Amino acid sequence: MSADASESEGVDWAQYGYVEASDHRTRVVDALHSEGPATPTTLSERTGLDVTHVSRTLRDLSEESIVELLVPEERTKGRIYGLTDAGEAVAVEVAA
Repeated sequence: MSADASESEGVDWAQYGYVEASDHRTRVVDALHSEGPATPTTLSERTGLDVTHVSRTLRDLSEESIVELLVPEERTKGRIYGLTDAGEAVAVEVAA
């Protein structure tokens, strides 16, 4: 199956499966979708996950192009993450 064939209605089903395979990834994506961009600390509060788990999850989701850093990479404090367009499409399915 080609990459185009695995996508319908803008959803990359491989990304969706990746998110759904982890409770942490699902919780972080859902929190970003329902409440908007946030820092790892804020996401920790929203999800009830330890901030180290949130940070690791954000790194993993970023590598899969589901979330993105919204501030300059050099910034070490106040790093705000949000969903990419692909991440938004996945989040709609996760929330369904």
